[in-house]
Amino acid sequence: MQVEKITPYTDDSRHKSEQVREMFDAIAPAYDFMNRAMTFGIDRLWRRKAVRLMRDIPHAEVLDIATGTGDLAILMAERLGGSHITGVDLSEGMVEIGCRKVADRGLSDRVTLTTGDCLCLPFVDNSFDCITCAYGVRNFEDLAAGYREMQRVLRPGGLLVVLELSTPPSALVRPFYDIYTRYLIPTVGRMVSKDTRAYSYLPESIAAVPQRENMCEVMRGAGLTGCSYIPLTFGTCTIYTATKPN
Repeated sequence: MQVEKITPYTDDSRHKSEQVREMFDAIAPAYDFMNRAMTFGIDRLWRRKAVRLMRDIPHAEVLDIATGTGDLAILMAERLGGSHITGVDLSEGMVEIGCRKVADRGLSDRVTLTTGDCLCLPFVDNSFDCITCAYGVRNFEDLAAGYREMQRVLRPGGLLVVLELSTPPSALVRPFYDIYTRYLIPTVGRMVSKDTRAYSYLPESIAAVPQRENMCEVMRGAGLTGCSYIPLTFGTCTIYTATKPN
């Protein structure tokens, strides 16, 4: 099934974007805790790996799509000297928490977080040296349109870095992964968050999103070049990179 057809609330007739916004508003207070818990803290290593890919290229202006509570935006501000990070997310609840974290770290002059729709970004063409998106593309209402919009606001020669959860290809790892994501994570998620569906939607959307070479094909279809991927932690997470042609 296409990932666009996987929605947080299966009996809800609203567009996916509206459902995703409501879901993240509901789970915002528990989001950071659940990220650490369900990845055993490895998500921090994944983000650091993504940021290292950006160190040696122009990164004065960076856009972080689906910025959530700002973890990746904050990390980039701390590790990429001379950069300004703009983060955009559908969820007001997530952005509110992110803004508090930015202020607590004294980064308000380097990081700007705001609400916005990734399918209709409020920026002119060729605005950013780099664009990042961590764990967000599977929530897009239209994946191809989301990539086209990112390509539009990326400067020629600029780098796109997408970090996304994925299903491990190994037949040995897959059974353990399935038990963990389909049973343990939803159970803990229901206990910790207010939303009983959010952490069932998670494995469903991971299974449906294009992965590895299939994701690269979607990126190429949006006009991006040099598309490649880096599997992490047995393939449970993947970094995708691409550039905008000069």
